[in-house]
Amino acid sequence: QVQLVESGGGLVQTGGSLRLSCAASGSIFSINAMGWYRQAPGKQRELVAIITSGGITNYADSVKGRFTISRDNAQNTLYLQMNSLKPEDTAVYYCYADRVVATTLAKYDYWGQGTQVTVSS
Repeated sequence: QVQLVESGGGLVQTGGSLRLSCAASGSIFSINAMGWYRQAPGKQRELVAIITSGGITNYADSVKGRFTISRDNAQNTLYLQMNSLKPEDTAVYYCYADRVVATTLAKYDYWGQGTQVTVSS
């Protein structure tokens, strides 16, 4: 099992910045990719950014150049630096991790409880 706890959300004005953190605990030794998803009211959850255990990153087109994902494996923490925030970035942001069991190749997905980000115009 992996537990994920997000922090760092809040209210910010357009153009402002926020930094989200996600602390992982539990069976962290077998975590593969980690990432951030978001869900706005009335919309489906969407990928924001993802980073593999090897440090390869991928971003949604809507956040490229504004958001930066990083992970500190020593601290078991995932970050999302969000700059130049826009009202359309308003959503609940969820931390995600996946884990593959080496002996069975079974894959498990884990989610945090979410943190609200609100960008005022």
